[in-house]
Amino acid sequence: MIDDPALIARVGVLIAAYRERQRRVVTAESCTGGLVAALLTEVAGSSAVLERGFVTYSNEAKAEVLGVDFGIISEHGAVSEPVARAMADGALAQSRADVALAITGIAGPTGATATKPIGLVHFGLVTAGRTTRHLERRYGDLGRAEVRRKAVEDALGLLEAALTEV
Repeated sequence: MIDDPALIARVGVLIAAYRERQRRVVTAESCTGGLVAALLTEVAGSSAVLERGFVTYSNEAKAEVLGVDFGIISEHGAVSEPVARAMADGALAQSRADVALAITGIAGPTGATATKPIGLVHFGLVTAGRTTRHLERRYGDLGRAEVRRKAVEDALGLLEAALTEV
């Protein structure tokens, strides 16, 4: 994924737009394991934009690093809208960024339940001073790599949309 010229070109435009606005991004990733942050750093000059990235794969990491309440995780599960929103809010609070993006999902091939199938991904996005937004995607059982790739592409779309707020 990192060597995809089209994605890197897209990220180059995104990085340039954030740099021009002097805004910074923080990521909080679970199922993507840092792929969004890694893709952002493929572009020279990204250090002016990517403030930091958190890979919070375990529930403990979500709680300890981002401050996600264990009660929210217990009630809704790690792959849920409330957790994605809390991850984004926590990432923004634990950084010096202007925009926080969070991703939590089930890439497969295991981990699915009757109500949470493989390919379910929740995104949280918050811009400083604004209400946290949520996006849910159900990509289906496309294979682990493809679910993660689609999640990264949607994450970039959210960061692009956030440019209107920064």
